[in-house]
Amino acid sequence: MTDEPAKAKIALVTGGGTGVGKAIAEALLAAGFTVVITGRRQDVLDKAASELARGGKVRAIPADIGDPGSVATLFETVKAEFGRLDLLVNNAGMGAPAVPMEEITFEQWSAVVGANLTGAFLCTQQAFRLMKAQAPRGGRIINNGSISAQTPRPNSAPYTSTKHAITGLTKSTALDGRPFDIACGQIDIGNAATEMTARMAGGVQQANGEMASEPTIPASHIGDAVVYMASLPLEANVLTMTVMATKMPLVGRG
Repeated sequence: MTDEPAKAKIALVTGGGTGVGKAIAEALLAAGFTVVITGRRQDVLDKAASELARGGKVRAIPADIGDPGSVATLFETVKAEFGRLDLLVNNAGMGAPAVPMEEITFEQWSAVVGANLTGAFLCTQQAFRLMKAQAPRGGRIINNGSISAQTPRPNSAPYTSTKHAITGLTKSTALDGRPFDIACGQIDIGNAATEMTARMAGGVQQANGEMASEPTIPASHIGDAVVYMASLPLEANVLTMTVMATKMPLVGRG
């Protein structure tokens, strides 16, 4: 009599339809995970799912992660379809225009906080509820921090503030999750090549005010790093990891 094959672990990637999120989803699929990707635009998710499906089982579920009701529905759907959640990747986020701080509108500030911080908290909250109750208990949460969680770019107060806050959320999640076998870590990314970083080849403002071109790295490297973090047993955790282009400004900035 042979043992039954192990069931695929279930992962949820926010912002999984494009850029780094899609690269993470692709890497997780290749590693044997069943992956749920979420985002606000159904058409983008469907396109990504059709492309990713060649690598494994993927499900696209639209949600606005800044809305508590939408997030609750997302996790209810995951529970109903898969019965559990082993990995949450809080990847979704956005930036604001690179303008002087006094020119940022309240609406722009609120949109960045909602997408980058509130969304990650709401998803973490729902993941806790599911991971605590499921059998076997526990799971892992990985937050996308960015180099901006360590050091800002000029004219980036909303984005940098939320990414610094993500570090606090990561540490609180890691602490509060320990009694329930929930591990939490953070990956800080420097210049993964996506549509968002395409402008870097033409030059971006540096801390000293100069404009300079910055190298990028393939987003697939980020996916590989997330797979490493996600593949550890729950008794081990990578609390923080920085993955950046070797020749970009030191620690991403200076």
